[in-house]
Amino acid sequence: MSTWGWVVAAGLVAVATKLLGYLLPARWLESPRVARVSNAVTIGLLSSLVLMNTLASGPRLRLDARVVALVAGVVALKLRAPFVVVVLVGAVSAALVRLAGWG
Repeated sequence: MSTWGWVVAAGLVAVATKLLGYLLPARWLESPRVARVSNAVTIGLLSSLVLMNTLASGPRLRLDARVVALVAGVVALKLRAPFVVVVLVGAVSAALVRLAGWG
């Protein structure tokens, strides 16, 4: 199958999944079990997305300023900094590391 075939198939699956969500009874979606599973899936997907965007460079893993930015952001989060401060801490730390010549 060509790339466009896969894109169309993925789009159809996404539309079907969305439609299924509207067709299910509301009481099924409001149960505590569904809430726990959806929270866990969301956290797992977001974590994997952050790690892949931080460590991947094409098909290879690469350690550069993005890792430092992620660690600095995590430290800022642990210190309960506001979101804007967390983003700024990550951006400034990455800029300083790049200015120093490491990635």
